[in-house]
Amino acid sequence: MFRLAHLSDIHLGPLPPMRRRELISKRITGYVNWKRNRMRSHQPEILAKLVDHLATTPHDHLAVTGDLINLGLESEVENARTWLSSLGPPEDVTLTCGNHDSYVPGILSRAFAIWAPWLTDDSGKTATRSRDFPFVRRRSGVSIIVCNSARASMPFMATGYFRSNQAKALRAILKEEGAAGNCRVILIHHPPSSKATAWHKRLVGALLFRRVIAAEGAELILHGHTHLASITAIPGKTLAVPVIGVPSAAQAPGGKRPAARYNLFSIVRQQEKWEITMDEYGYGQSSAEVEHLARHRLA
Repeated sequence: MFRLAHLSDIHLGPLPPMRRRELISKRITGYVNWKRNRMRSHQPEILAKLVDHLATTPHDHLAVTGDLINLGLESEVENARTWLSSLGPPEDVTLTCGNHDSYVPGILSRAFAIWAPWLTDDSGKTATRSRDFPFVRRRSGVSIIVCNSARASMPFMATGYFRSNQAKALRAILKEEGAAGNCRVILIHHPPSSKATAWHKRLVGALLFRRVIAAEGAELILHGHTHLASITAIPGKTLAVPVIGVPSAAQAPGGKRPAARYNLFSIVRQQEKWEITMDEYGYGQSSAEVEHLARHRLA
């Protein structure tokens, strides 16, 4: 059995000190949103307790599907590296980036450089540019395939992007890993399902992504972005592929969105197929403690 944990939308706080000139950009709208909403709904103590609980739950690997930071400040990127280091050895933690990690032009390349240990494939090659995705990490018969949907967008937009070059590479990887008999788990920040988000938060190229999955198949797709607990599916080559979203790991109970959670996937090979069970751990909407919330048989 291989046990894969999943966290997303960390939104590390509080915001570090910043200069006024750093707000002369899209950051000003994000800063206002933080002051009005996010600083109350995303709480460091909630995140810390969730991660502490995860540390006591046996797992072999951790996937983090983006939005570690908020306003695209370099000091936030440095703080996120410290947080990533606290999760365990980089070979046991795999990362993909989100729209907040690419909040303003230039910051995503800095994040790729500073978070390099968590963006390195089995050969030692690090994804330092968007065109270096997808990459693969293989663990005990499970192929963790990391796609990138992060790219700087205009104010009031939170779109992600999946283009033809990444689609071509993903198709080749899925074909190769499928032929090897591996369980193919795809990480991407933005959800690829149809109508999964509002128009201004959508994945541009989602149809292209779904066409790749329909052609080659996969066993599991994990995403963040919506801050919702969601279980959907998209057509695969032979079977429907589960698409799983998880709430923000810092979301306080009692708000409009589900409180902070992590998911734990137990992956077992049974003869010629993979069986996948998902356990949800987190806060109830009125709970102050992390607890087991639900179990789902996905495949």
